[in-house]
Amino acid sequence: MSKPRIAVHKFSSCDGCQLAFLNAGEDLLTLGALVDIRHFLEAGFAEEGAEVDIAFVEGSISTPDEVERIRRVRANSRHLVTLGACATAGGLQALRNLDDSNEDWKQAIYAQPEFIHTLAHAEPVHAHVKVDFELWGCPVNGRQVLAAVRQLLFGVAPLDERDKVCMECKRQHAVCVMVTQGKPCMGPVTRTGCGALCPRFGRDCYACFGPAENANTAALARRLEGLGLPPVDIARRFLFINSQAPAFREEGLRHYPPGFADD
Repeated sequence: MSKPRIAVHKFSSCDGCQLAFLNAGEDLLTLGALVDIRHFLEAGFAEEGAEVDIAFVEGSISTPDEVERIRRVRANSRHLVTLGACATAGGLQALRNLDDSNEDWKQAIYAQPEFIHTLAHAEPVHAHVKVDFELWGCPVNGRQVLAAVRQLLFGVAPLDERDKVCMECKRQHAVCVMVTQGKPCMGPVTRTGCGALCPRFGRDCYACFGPAENANTAALARRLEGLGLPPVDIARRFLFINSQAPAFREEGLRHYPPGFADD
């Protein structure tokens, strides 16, 4: 019996999620024993047009060519899984969506901007094709990927971890940095997946895993205001890595002051 086939495709991104995939150690070896990897350029497999059971996609859709390519990937895949913040919520490059600055930047930076072909906005994969499951994180971790593959191979929907980072802090016996140090932590509205890495080392969470289930962003914004953050800094907490996630976008834009994008 042949093994299920998978592919990992890169779009507009930094390759961080693919590297996290490769750095999964024993998890990656376990995955290699479970599946037949047909396309994964970072790992040395190059068969972009292969028909596969599971396609992982890293990166946002930022150019007309990428729109056509993601449609081909979808057509060749039984299941499509977004891998990380860029593919799932636009990532850092989607910050340019906030002020429609794409054309201005292109004219200011490139000597021959007519050769640069980009979309007006950097968009998540689900804006163009059907996505079967989303893996959040900047970057994701190997445990997430392996768990999703196992569950898909068994014919069940992957478990979507939506617990808040605060719950993970309690499980890890990490002291709350907002309560004890007054740091503007995003943990109350951010989904876990990182193991509460930043709070465990005394740093405030900056929401790299995106919004948690039932995220009360308005209440957190009021708390951040109480900690002394001005509106521009509250906006920046929400409009960062996952600025296009609806819960974060809506709250961030409530505090988005004139001239924010020029700072």
